[in-house]
Amino acid sequence: MNRPANGSGPSAGDGGPKVYVKVPASTANLGPGFDALGMALNLYAWIEMGVAERTEIRLYGSQMAGVPTDKSNLVYQVAQQVFEKAGVSHPELDIAMYSDIPLTRGLGSSASAIVGALVAANALIGGKLSAYELFQMASALEKHPDNVGASLFGGLTVAFWDGERAEHIRVEPDDRLEVLVAIPRFQLSTEKARHVLPGEVPMKDAVFNIGHASLLVAAFCTGRYDMIRHAMKDALHQPYRAPLVPGMSDILDRAEHHGALGVALSGAGPTLLALADARSGSKDELERFLLDTLAGHGIEADTMWLKPCTDGATVVTHFDPNATLLENVKSEASV
Repeated sequence: MNRPANGSGPSAGDGGPKVYVKVPASTANLGPGFDALGMALNLYAWIEMGVAERTEIRLYGSQMAGVPTDKSNLVYQVAQQVFEKAGVSHPELDIAMYSDIPLTRGLGSSASAIVGALVAANALIGGKLSAYELFQMASALEKHPDNVGASLFGGLTVAFWDGERAEHIRVEPDDRLEVLVAIPRFQLSTEKARHVLPGEVPMKDAVFNIGHASLLVAAFCTGRYDMIRHAMKDALHQPYRAPLVPGMSDILDRAEHHGALGVALSGAGPTLLALADARSGSKDELERFLLDTLAGHGIEADTMWLKPCTDGATVVTHFDPNATLLENVKSEASV
């Protein structure tokens, strides 16, 4: 049984129970919705958290390489912010983390860590903060609400962050939608990807994106997926980031001719994302097109077929407290 992110959890004292949280990956922007649109994907990170006499942080999986295991760890730091806001003190924590979400690839790895930490810490103290409060904290930490909104609430989130507050509306994607991601085998930091963006853009480009982002949201809301290929065009960030991902421009220009409903850079990249109809007979052709195009530009990449995740971060209640986090995750995967 899973409990929604804003559900109440056990009150924890020293030596008290642990909580377990499952958080989906996310893709942001979807082309024109820069810093405003995000969609959860069925690729996950898990966090185990409990109060301890001495802080210990255990990492599982290759995606955790390089993540700090002391109190500078992002999950630990965010958890302390939850406790401070709720007026409680738990300076020593036992934390374990496992993730299938690749780091710095544009699939919301940092957002999943932030959201997982918020939800786990909140569950540990009995759910003192609302999901809305957690969303405000997550948006303030990330400085944009797209990835964190998707990971927290699931589905497609349409959101804004004005520097003081965040608001969102959740849209549930149709079951027939599938997501192909091509993940280049190099990292691209969000900071570097943002550094190439101009400080100002022409009015025509702003108008272009307003129209396309609005059409894209309307297409999702009405099931008019035939409009996605028109709606997922962008003038604000992808043209400036394209040189950072060799082959990206070719993929954006031609993927719809190989079966894509639409295509975009996932977040800040370098992952490229194509939306497809599950009933399409062109899935193999589309996957081959992405891989061959990147390879033609000297880029090795891995592909995955994913689905939009309709559940956001959830508190998992069926994990065995006597097993390691990795054992619990493997047990869930085998079900």
